[in-house]
This record gives sequence, structure tokens and C-alpha cells, in this order.
Amino acid sequence: MGLLNLLFEHPAAFLVIALPLLYSIILHELAHGWAALLMGDPTARRAGRLTLNPLKHLDPMGTLMLLLFGFGWARPVPVNPANFRGNRMAMVFVSSAGIAVNLLLAFLSFLLLEAPPVPLGETTVMTVAVMARINVILAAFNLIPIPPLDGSKILMGFLPHRMGILFSRIEPYGFFILIGLLYFGFLDPVIRAFRSGILWVIQALLFQ
Repeated sequence: MGLLNLLFEHPAAFLVIALPLLYSIILHELAHGWAALLMGDPTARRAGRLTLNPLKHLDPMGTLMLLLFGFGWARPVPVNPANFRGNRMAMVFVSSAGIAVNLLLAFLSFLLLEAPPVPLGETTVMTVAVMARINVILAAFNLIPIPPLDGSKILMGFLPHRMGILFSRIEPYGFFILIGLLYFGFLDPVIRAFRSGILWVIQALLFQ
């Protein structure tokens, strides 16, 4: 069910899902922008993208897809690797930042559910649970090493130079490859494996 149907049928449920999803995606993109700034690239800051204002991050087509089909995307934060200080690992750091933020949000959400500092109301529990689930899925999805996902840029940072160049050539077609693999379900086992690994680590940290 897309979020648009949910809005008309269950407005309260729409808010419980839409707000955590929106800001999880925004914080993911902000993390890329701030990490790039730390590496010497001010492109995102100059573009006015280091903000929590959703209007600066929404992609028209990605938002429409999200409302209609429950799957969408935000505008990527602009990054110029030519401005980076240091070696090629700067791109790995910047690409990992969004995933790291999603992992942190998931961990904090599970922690709040496990050991709330004060009793939580039913709506708050539902919202935090949705936040945990969304961020685990976002982290798992972005770990997939297919352009334009973060996992592809992380992988390229560790590949030999020649292999990295060859791999980068599929980027113009990466979106269509990704949609095709998702449509036919080929990525489902990969996403489940990443999600299981993330949940295992979070549980290990919570109950150590």
C-alpha cells in the first residue's frame, strides 16, 4: 500500500509512518553533506542542503513514487570529490556517513523501546518502532553495491584503481538495473541478509 492510500484510509497511521520515514531520509542525506564538508567539500552547504527543511530534500518523482507505491527517494546531496582532502578513502567516509546515521537512529530507537527513561504512550511506541524498522531497512538497502546506492561508492573505495574505473561505468545505468532487480525480487535475499546482520549487531550491543 502506498502512503497516499494510507493517508485517506488511516491518517494517524500515515503520520506515524511518514514523519519517521521523511526525517530518516533527510538525516541520511544531511550526513553525506556534513561528512563531505569535513572532507573539504562545501558544495552541499553552498547549495543550502545542510538543513532539516524537507522542501530542500524532496525529489518530485521520488515523492510521487513513495506516495503511490511506498518506495521512493530524496534528492541526493551534491558532493564534489575533487574538493576532498586526503586520499580516496574520503569518498568511503562520505558514502558511509548516511548508512552510519541510519544505524545510529535504529540503535537509539531499539534502545528507547528496550529501556525507556519514562513510560511511553502507545502512539510514541508505534512511532519509535517504525523509526527502528525504517532505519534498519534504509541501512540494509543502501549497503547494496549497485550505483547509485552508497554501497557501490564504498566498494569502489576498496577496489583496485582499474577495477574501480570499470565499475563506475555502470553508474549511468545503475538506477535501471536497481529497479529491475527490485521488480523481479532478486535483491530480496540480499536486503534480508543485510537486515539480519544489522539486527544481530544491534541486539548484541543492547544485551551485552
